[in-house]
Amino acid sequence: MKFNQVRTVIFLRSIAIVIQLILIFFVNVILEYELPWMPLIVVISIEALFTLGSYLYYRSGKEADRIALLGQVCADIIFLSFILYYSGGATNAFVSLLLIPIAIAAVTLTPLFLGAVALLAIASYSVLLWLLPMSVMHGNMEGHFIGMWINFLFSSIVVATVVGQMARRISQKEHAIATFREEQLKQEKIMSLGVASAQITHQLATPIATVQLLVDELSDELPEHPVVVDLQTQLLRCSQSLAEFREMVFEIKEQTSKHMFCDNIIEQMIEHIGLNYPDVNAEFISNNSQSVLCEKAMILADASLLPAILNLVNNAIRATKVNNSYQIELASVCDQKNWQLSIRDFGRGFTESTLNELGVKPVSSKQGLGMAVFLSHASLERLGGTLTLTNHLDGGALVTLKLPLITEGV
Repeated sequence: MKFNQVRTVIFLRSIAIVIQLILIFFVNVILEYELPWMPLIVVISIEALFTLGSYLYYRSGKEADRIALLGQVCADIIFLSFILYYSGGATNAFVSLLLIPIAIAAVTLTPLFLGAVALLAIASYSVLLWLLPMSVMHGNMEGHFIGMWINFLFSSIVVATVVGQMARRISQKEHAIATFREEQLKQEKIMSLGVASAQITHQLATPIATVQLLVDELSDELPEHPVVVDLQTQLLRCSQSLAEFREMVFEIKEQTSKHMFCDNIIEQMIEHIGLNYPDVNAEFISNNSQSVLCEKAMILADASLLPAILNLVNNAIRATKVNNSYQIELASVCDQKNWQLSIRDFGRGFTESTLNELGVKPVSSKQGLGMAVFLSHASLERLGGTLTLTNHLDGGALVTLKLPLITEGV
């Protein structure tokens, strides 16, 4: 709970103290009612000192949680009850002011604390009614005061229920609007990255084709030269990547989904590591009981899934190499509803600030941990999956992705 809410309560109490002093002066001097000056001034003085102390305490930078706010609201009820006791008790025309703390609690506190405030207000009114002298209870006044108590009880329940429910609904709507705005900003970033990627890919197609022609000419003159052979291999990979990118864009545009076996995805991951990182030892950890469930497990995905997973694998390998290690661990787990894939590197792990930002927005990083994770997170989220980033207990980072299984295929 932020300081602003406590400051608002303290400000309202300060105004109430001024109004109380004015009313006491007006009733005693103008209306010439004989109210007990000394007890009322003592109560208001204590209330003013408590208000000043609360203001100085929270102004110094102290955190104000819900319990602190609960204490402030309960203090208002107690101070108001003493003032009412010395100015007519339950017969005071301002006794309904006990509903104001309930309304404040309904807006700012949880339902449990709201119930406590409402019970305290009802108990205060009940004690004020109980302490009325018997001389007041003549004629039909006893029934009148009992009716007033029932009316206060009903009003307290209505205020606590209605105002509390309305406040929670407003809070939920504000939270939903904030979440929608964050998601919209995230989608705008993804769209911008997609447009930039498409433009760069389109621009790369022409120079790659030109280099391919040059390499073909070199291969005619030096057909077995190792440099020429290596160039042909790398150009073939570039051409295949461009073709896969075009196919992926088309499938995403057409919203084409297909059934994919989890084991096939793992095989492509291991093949990718062996082809592009032959110096890295990728250890696959499997549980025999879980392996049986994963043998025929299928997920519904599109062409963006495998690149998203390979991005995470590439990041893990880069982080491992930065820490002078050449090992990563892969683990696949299936249950009746989800497929879970874990990728652990032996790098330096994530910092706390990086964990809070990775996947939510692009983060600049020398290890290449930002943009790829952001795009992978977006792809998995669109497919109904989740991505979790943590630090492994034995060192390094642990990336866990979870995707729903196709029930019929399990």
